[in-house]
Amino acid sequence: MTVQVGVVIITHAGAGEMLRRCVASVAAGGGADMVVVVDNSGTDFDDEAHGPDIDYVMRVENLGFGAAANAGFRKVIERFGPDCAMALLNDDVTVTPGWLGPLTSAIASDEHIGGVQPKMLVADTEPRLVNSLGVKIDGAGAGSDIGYLEPDGPAWSTAGPIKIFTGGAVLLRATFIEDLDGFDERYFLYYEDVDLALRGRERGWTFWCAPASVVHHVGGASVASLGDDVRRLQDRNRLWTAFRFGSMRGIYAAVWLSIRRLRHHPRRAHRRALAAGLRGAPRRLLERWRAARRL
Repeated sequence: MTVQVGVVIITHAGAGEMLRRCVASVAAGGGADMVVVVDNSGTDFDDEAHGPDIDYVMRVENLGFGAAANAGFRKVIERFGPDCAMALLNDDVTVTPGWLGPLTSAIASDEHIGGVQPKMLVADTEPRLVNSLGVKIDGAGAGSDIGYLEPDGPAWSTAGPIKIFTGGAVLLRATFIEDLDGFDERYFLYYEDVDLALRGRERGWTFWCAPASVVHHVGGASVASLGDDVRRLQDRNRLWTAFRFGSMRGIYAAVWLSIRRLRHHPRRAHRRALAAGLRGAPRRLLERWRAARRL
């Protein structure tokens, strides 16, 4: 089965060399039927500056990564219908030739696979270092990339199932996105991919890693301007995820970690994260209860 693929690139930097490199790599990588750039920076840039390989530029209000991605997904589905797939990329990612082939092959092999992640390497490292082959969650609800900073090699080259994918580079089935109503836009930034994957697993979707597909990630380039808000969003969203999906022991550990962090810099960001995380707890617990009733 041939799967039409729209590549959705999220940028917050407007025009820039980083985005140009990403777009150029997608064009050289082949296999994309459409390239959509979603810009939530509020700046106005010359579309032509990024070459002829962008089919559509969307300028949206900055409501976060998930909201921008959802807007791009809707544009691709509008063009190709519900049987397509969307490759989501950060603008600080570059892809390698043929990267879409292993991803589309995997997603076409099983209708229950909602998303397929490539092997993400840390850009410009020699020997090559792994950035991510999926995401894992520890006992306090903190997410981390599988294989992070490990030397690339045979140990990281076997395709197989994963529980959680990273939103930095992943191919998502349109019917999966429609079933879940896309990313939860309340997260704004961080853990929206964890939430999407875990909600998907509740509804019977599975996920795959296809390391024959390789992309390179600069890492942190697109959030450098956020300052202490990075920590606030990370900690708040970790707590939200724990209340929505964690065990009672995991929820306790997640809250206790946030309390311990109050002693450390940036203290104000940690205080705000804990307060917002606890305020959001009743809503997450209600959503958890409703999801359990549907099973």
